[in-house]
Amino acid sequence: MSSCCSTNNSCTSNEQKPALHIAIIGSGSAAFSCALKALDENGKDNTRITIIEASDNIGGCCVNVGCVPSKILIRAAQLAQQQRNNPFVGLKNHSPELNRKLLSAQQSSRVDELRQAKYQKMLDNNPQITLVKGFAHFSDESSSSSTGKNSVTVTLSHGGEENICADKFLIATGSTPTIPNIKGLSDTPYWTSTEALFATKTPEHLVVIGSSVIALEIAQAYRRLGAEVTVIARHTLLYKEDSLLGEELTLAFEKEGITVLNNTQAQEINHDSKAFTIKLEDTSITCDQLLISTGRHANTDKLNLENVDVSTDRNGCIIVNDKMETSVEGIYAAGDCSNMPQFVYVAAAASSRAAINMTGGEANLDLTTMPAVIFTDPQVATVGLTEQQAEQQNISTISRVLTMDNVPRALANFETDGFIKMIAEKSSGKLIGCQILAHEGGELIQSAAIAMHNNMTVEDLANQLFPYLTMVEGLKLCAQTFNKDVSELSCCAG
Repeated sequence: MSSCCSTNNSCTSNEQKPALHIAIIGSGSAAFSCALKALDENGKDNTRITIIEASDNIGGCCVNVGCVPSKILIRAAQLAQQQRNNPFVGLKNHSPELNRKLLSAQQSSRVDELRQAKYQKMLDNNPQITLVKGFAHFSDESSSSSTGKNSVTVTLSHGGEENICADKFLIATGSTPTIPNIKGLSDTPYWTSTEALFATKTPEHLVVIGSSVIALEIAQAYRRLGAEVTVIARHTLLYKEDSLLGEELTLAFEKEGITVLNNTQAQEINHDSKAFTIKLEDTSITCDQLLISTGRHANTDKLNLENVDVSTDRNGCIIVNDKMETSVEGIYAAGDCSNMPQFVYVAAAASSRAAINMTGGEANLDLTTMPAVIFTDPQVATVGLTEQQAEQQNISTISRVLTMDNVPRALANFETDGFIKMIAEKSSGKLIGCQILAHEGGELIQSAAIAMHNNMTVEDLANQLFPYLTMVEGLKLCAQTFNKDVSELSCCAG
């Protein structure tokens, strides 16, 4: 391998080297969080960052093809649904006038704005950060060269190669949709989430294979945009979560006219010039569009990690310790390519802590009270342990379920679907888990997370002041059910 060069290809032996050079593979949220934190921790005068990105756009999944465009689509679909079916007798329902081309254009415009404001602007304002366009990998010669494991070879987008040396590395290459091995599928024009999010036309019948977070969010959005929707779930909806969440969400979906086929697998898929035919175990389904959304896998297979002995799990996710360091000293990983939860806020938090550790500090990331939200309607929001998870840890628990028709704000909104469930340690009463299915449920979960972070008991929570006619008051009411029947209380009962 040729000698390692700086990003401007100048490599003179007498050149004064910066105090710290960090090379980051990937340009998403994790990458920029690490870069900016390292500059803060180590000083801009002493730190140089090289970000290596293989795709056309910087910003990674979240801003380009994930969180941002999906929430725009979900919100537009929600407003369409409210025009079509609202709960107030004095407001006349009507069919919304939908123009997917205009919606898609607005969606893309906002994505472009945020990519410019949150990513490109960071490059423009921080000359210490250099962007290199190309595909990076740890080469065969890396382990035996004089630079050891501190270099990568970049196949540049404009042609040629460049070798980049660094003191520390962060791998933040994200993830890619996983495509199942179904007979005939590869020969069909199926959608992944990317095509579904930016489509300019709504199909008549969309079949969704998968019951992942993304699958469920897009399925409901398309139903609300006017499509017939069928969800084919290998297990049940949200089968890894508390079973009550999946059961109640299935009912909510079916109430909107979404067909949910649980414990079902596609055996074969064919496509003629007009339609898909999906063969199931004992029947078949035809549709004009098919979405494959069966999860995502880490983008690590082309990094040649084996050349530097970076360990991965059987799914290709890079294994990191509590410092976000891999099995190789000086090489860190964060985001969807690592074995941490696939949430953008976890990626950003993990990489900022990696930066602290790269620059001589000590930081780890506690995921005990990590909240999670699925943006269906009603929303699914969770934090902490389920009863089953607590049992696996030999924790004796006590739990309560409060249906949303006990929450005054839900009654005032005429939106009483769902529930709040709290799990407490039996011996102490300490809150250790919360599962919510509710309209705007995502706005409630952080309060539960903060209560858990501060080791509050359900009695502590029940005694807190919550503003009346807010959805979050439901947490107080659920906490009160551990000791009383809230249906017997007056409004605002403390």
